[in-house]
Amino acid sequence: MWWPSIAVLGFVTLQRLAELVLARHNTRALLARGGVEVAAEHYPLMIALHASWIAGLWLIAVGRPVEPVWLVIFIALQACRLWVIATLGPRWTTRIIVLPGMPLVRNGPYRFMAHPNYAVVAGEMAVLPLVFAMPVYALVFSILNAAVLAVRIRAESGALRTAMFLK
Repeated sequence: MWWPSIAVLGFVTLQRLAELVLARHNTRALLARGGVEVAAEHYPLMIALHASWIAGLWLIAVGRPVEPVWLVIFIALQACRLWVIATLGPRWTTRIIVLPGMPLVRNGPYRFMAHPNYAVVAGEMAVLPLVFAMPVYALVFSILNAAVLAVRIRAESGALRTAMFLK
C-alpha cells in the first residue's frame, strides 16, 4: 500500500513549505523592526540538509509500510513543534535573527531547555525515517544534522548573549 507513506510524506512536505512561508514573513518583519541576521553563511547548508532528507525519503520511503509506534512518536514531535512556534510567535524563523535589547523567551518549552526547536528537529530527523523502518537513513541524517546544529547552536547562543548586552 502506497497511500500511507505518501500521506505522511505529503503532510511533512506541506508542513515544511508552510513553515518556510511563515519564516520568510517573520524574518521580513523582524528585520523591519531592527532585527539583525547572524551567521547566515551556514543557512544554505541547513536548507540543503533538510531538502535532501525530505527528497531522499520521497525516493526511498514511498510504498514502505508505516510503523504505527514511530508514527505516534512523530505526531508527538509535531505537537512539540507547534508549541515552539506558538511560543515564539512572530519571533519564530528558520534564520538566526536577533532583536537587540529584547528579552529572551523563557516561557513555553523554553522553560525547560534553551533550544527546544533544535531538539524537535533532531527528533524528527531520526524518527521520521524510523516510521518507514529505515534506521540507517535515520542514523546518517542524524549525524549530519548534529554537525549542522553544532555550528548553528553555537552561533545562535553567541548572538543571543551579545544581543542581551545591547539592552
